[in-house]
Amino acid sequence: MLRPFRKLVKFSSGSVGAKITIASWLLAVLLISLFAPGAKEYAVNSKEASVSGDRPSEIADHVLKEQFSNNDGMSALLVFHRDGKISNDDREKIAELSEWLSSDEKPNQIINSLPFHQFPANVQEEMFSKDRSTLLFNFSLESDLDSGIVLKTLDQVKEKVEAIGLGGMQFEITGPAGISADTISLFKNADIVLMLATVGLIFVILILIYRSPLLAITPLLIAGIVYGVVDRILGLAGKYGWFTVDSSAISIMLVLLFAVLTDYSLFVFSRYLEELKKQESKYAAMGEAIFHVSEPIVFSGGTVFLAMVTLFVTVFQPYNHFAPVFSVAVIMILLAGLTLIPSIFALMGRKAFWPFVPKVESGRDVKAGIWNKVSKQVMKRPAILAGTLLIILLIGAFNFSSIKYSFNLLESFPEDMPSRQGFELLEKNYPAGQLAPVNIVLQSKKEFELNDEFFANINNLVEKLEGQKGVSSVTPVITDQSNLPRNFLSKSEKAIRVQLILEDNPYETGALNTVQKLRDSTVNLLKDSGFSTKDVKMHIAGQTAKQVDVRQMNQRDMIVLFSLVTILLTFILGFQTKSVVMPILMMATILLSYFSTLGFGWWIFHHVMDFDAISYRLPVYTFVFMVALGIDYNIMLVSRIREESQSLPWKEAVGKGVALTGGVISSAGLILAATFAVLMTQPLQELFLFGFTMAMGILLDTFLIRGIFLPSILILTHKDKKQEINIDVES
Repeated sequence: MLRPFRKLVKFSSGSVGAKITIASWLLAVLLISLFAPGAKEYAVNSKEASVSGDRPSEIADHVLKEQFSNNDGMSALLVFHRDGKISNDDREKIAELSEWLSSDEKPNQIINSLPFHQFPANVQEEMFSKDRSTLLFNFSLESDLDSGIVLKTLDQVKEKVEAIGLGGMQFEITGPAGISADTISLFKNADIVLMLATVGLIFVILILIYRSPLLAITPLLIAGIVYGVVDRILGLAGKYGWFTVDSSAISIMLVLLFAVLTDYSLFVFSRYLEELKKQESKYAAMGEAIFHVSEPIVFSGGTVFLAMVTLFVTVFQPYNHFAPVFSVAVIMILLAGLTLIPSIFALMGRKAFWPFVPKVESGRDVKAGIWNKVSKQVMKRPAILAGTLLIILLIGAFNFSSIKYSFNLLESFPEDMPSRQGFELLEKNYPAGQLAPVNIVLQSKKEFELNDEFFANINNLVEKLEGQKGVSSVTPVITDQSNLPRNFLSKSEKAIRVQLILEDNPYETGALNTVQKLRDSTVNLLKDSGFSTKDVKMHIAGQTAKQVDVRQMNQRDMIVLFSLVTILLTFILGFQTKSVVMPILMMATILLSYFSTLGFGWWIFHHVMDFDAISYRLPVYTFVFMVALGIDYNIMLVSRIREESQSLPWKEAVGKGVALTGGVISSAGLILAATFAVLMTQPLQELFLFGFTMAMGILLDTFLIRGIFLPSILILTHKDKKQEINIDVES
């Protein structure tokens, strides 16, 4: 299997092949930059929906749109607040805005608005909060608008409000439309900031570790070249619809690309440095170095690629749409690791290490250092070290089961974001459920007969819905055909709609549980209200119903992903090590590291940072990246151990492997952890937690799992060299 890759690296590290390889990469970047657009040009924001569109809430939304042509669309809630009371002058200005929202001068994307200005004074009074400090009314945008258009439309509304002048009255826009717009505004310039921070941090760390300007800047130049190719490939994919290019995936991919390519550069030039001290020819030295390093690069790249490909089996859009973006990036990273990195360092030769230019030396003794001391302790006390770390890791893993998850995106926003401030005002003065009402749609196979029995059944249903725990109110209550409200009966007369306001925040667990119970009891509710369950079906639509489906999809995807990634990566490790026991041990240590990291992380988030819950996406994202990237270092370590075991007893081979790889792997781990920590600078709490968890997990894996725990276990479980499956790595 490795023969084609070794032919490739032999060519790219040769005197002629190195020049051809570099020229090919530069030409590819130039041509693709001239004729292909950037990824962000066609990137989209994945919705919290399924890839197939067949979830109960999605079916309900489809029925709602099909039966009610003037469907409400995406709701924007306008919140007006003044300390004390809103005056009559304030009311006139609000009425002026309401009139504009109902006129032809409003933005085209606004399909309807509550006509506050047309209501009589007594009706307007009922819309105020009890203390008359807050007023809420809504308008609706077209459904399925791009978030960028939503932001532009709401900005036009804000400009109109400024033109009217509210005289110090607080004005905020919240609801689904406000949340969508704020999400976009948070990340207007995030990618540029992220790239600059990532590049700057990697450069500083490399300078501090290696004290060589060329070694610090070369990996960044390599990453820049590869990013130029990946970005344009994704741009072409978005332009021609090959697959969905998710904007969030692009941002995280940028961090991954720079970090992993820097790691591969460290792996290559650390082994290159060893070989330059043995032979004069820079090309021969690189040929020998890349011969040994190509195996761990191929298998580490393969494990990361497989981990990303497994995302294709997920049903939740944000997870599924990460798969193609990261798959393309990993393929190009792997190709660069086998071609561009060795060719550039081969051409640079000893100059790459200036001012500490290596010279040919006799002998190859491992110099005394921190990792040499660690390796001696591992060889001397493997049982004590492994047992102690196992207990510590199990404590963290046990805490994993106590994690509480949040489905409320508003909690992830900064406190000064309009949609969050608007909701907090709303929550203080109105039922929290008004942020996103629930629509109950009754769909019949035939037209409803608007008789006394029908109205009695409807009012029975409304009464039973109002009696459900967690429900604040249900409208409308109808006595006869003469007072049918707008949007109650569809044009086909085969569907009716009632609106339900929840007591809890519609994105919180309490509201989700309420809607789940309603969904589970739809048949009984219909039957007990007098409707025929053969002819009538109840659908539940709205944001809370969508979040119920998100919770179910997330649970399903976690189980599938965790199982599939574990099985596939264990298989790949078995193929690489040609062993049965070793890949199981390697995978077990990685999984233990993951669950321990999440457990300790939750303890810090909950008890130190005072978070009540963390984003439901965090376990999936951290699992895919932490497991895939953590295995990289184990592969690098085990590959070196197996190489040394050809001439040394197994125990000594493990010790020497730790000593020889300790410096480069710890450096790579520091850089990888630091680059993910850059995400902590982003304004979204979800990214802060992701960056923190990844950084902590990588450091834990680099210094404890890879440096001490796994080597100790390998010594304890592979005592007899003949029993260890250490056959030649050549295919």
